[in-house]
Amino acid sequence: MPTDDGVEKSAILLIALGEDYAAEVLKHLGPKEVQKLGHAMAALRSVPRTRVDEVLTDFHTTAEQSAAVHVDTDAYVRSVLTKALGDDKASNLISRILQPGDTNGIEGLKWMDAPTVADLIKNEHPQIIATILVHLAHDHTSDILNQFTERLRNDVVLRIATLEGIQPEALRELNDVMLRLLSGSASVKQSAMGGVRTVAEILNFMGTANETSVVDSIREYDPDLAQKILDEMFVFENLLDLDDRAIQLLLREIQSESLILAMKGATESLREKIFKNMSQRASEMLREDLDSRGPVRLSEVEGEQKEILKIVRRLADEGQIVLGGAGGEEMV
Repeated sequence: MPTDDGVEKSAILLIALGEDYAAEVLKHLGPKEVQKLGHAMAALRSVPRTRVDEVLTDFHTTAEQSAAVHVDTDAYVRSVLTKALGDDKASNLISRILQPGDTNGIEGLKWMDAPTVADLIKNEHPQIIATILVHLAHDHTSDILNQFTERLRNDVVLRIATLEGIQPEALRELNDVMLRLLSGSASVKQSAMGGVRTVAEILNFMGTANETSVVDSIREYDPDLAQKILDEMFVFENLLDLDDRAIQLLLREIQSESLILAMKGATESLREKIFKNMSQRASEMLREDLDSRGPVRLSEVEGEQKEILKIVRRLADEGQIVLGGAGGEEMV
């Protein structure tokens, strides 16, 4: 998904295209993209003609420079990953990238807000809830878990952590249950989902209090499992483990107001790392803003830190940066 400026440009472009063309474009986007663009379009009360012309010109230039390439992308991705990683290593990655398109019963939940999904599934068996949630985006899952009672939340997260795979018949039956509430097909294949990494990524999006409660609950059940989850988590202070180039790339993606709020809760060593990767003028302005900013609610600080961590994970997924420390892979 583009940066905030990119989202605004996309919203302006869609409005300029008109309802019919905009609708056709939105059909090809996922739930998060549609939600972001919808909010952006709703926020645009009036746009200067010069701004519209600028966006249309940028789009025309980009479109001219981008030559369309028509390939069987699924087959191409499978072939490239298998050649690069071998059958064993590629299989799990392929199953995550090329998810079957016919699990509409579960897929429909991606379009619902967290309270609605939570209310819909909260009375199901915790194992069923866990199996459903591993199919959703990790930040969405985190929001849904925050709607549950503490007891149910801890139970479900523990089951996600110990979920090693989903058998085809079990997933088929689960999808049938969701189809009775939503719509779609029930033909699926086994997916390697769940596990320690999934829980770590979900917890990264969860508020500190709930996150602590979940980890403590898992620690009572299995101390080693709890430690494995903590080892996989990448928290805001782990930005210290990124190299200077990665920090510089990250700073280009962050709005100044978001950075100011997030830095209010940062350690002095992390602040200094951020400052040294900015221009002298920019670092001076940031120091002044931090000094002049009054007390800020902890929830706001944590919220901005988690938004920045989303950007970190996106850059890592795109291969632009390498995560070190907790959850990262050792470099040689």
